[in-house]
Amino acid sequence: MQDNYDKFKAAGAELIAISSDSVGDTKQTIDKEGLKFVVLADNDREVINAYNVVDPGNNRIARPASYIIKQDGTIAWKFLDVRLGNRVPTAEILEELGKL
Repeated sequence: MQDNYDKFKAAGAELIAISSDSVGDTKQTIDKEGLKFVVLADNDREVINAYNVVDPGNNRIARPASYIIKQDGTIAWKFLDVRLGNRVPTAEILEELGKL
């Protein structure tokens, strides 16, 4: 996502990532990777549980998920998968943004 951050901004979107790591570990990742977007530390998994994306094989982590949430708070599009390594291609997210 970092590599395509400018494309998301140009599409009028804001990126927000959610991590099940602690605040300290999340900050280390942000600093190490030089991330430009917001990363929420959700170590208690409140957001992960609210979106029902807890991994069934390991309740400490989330399944791969991407959402497009409109400014009114409604979900315009989502991608969910049970395979931990499977991520939606950035081009697909940008295409969906273009439909809004």
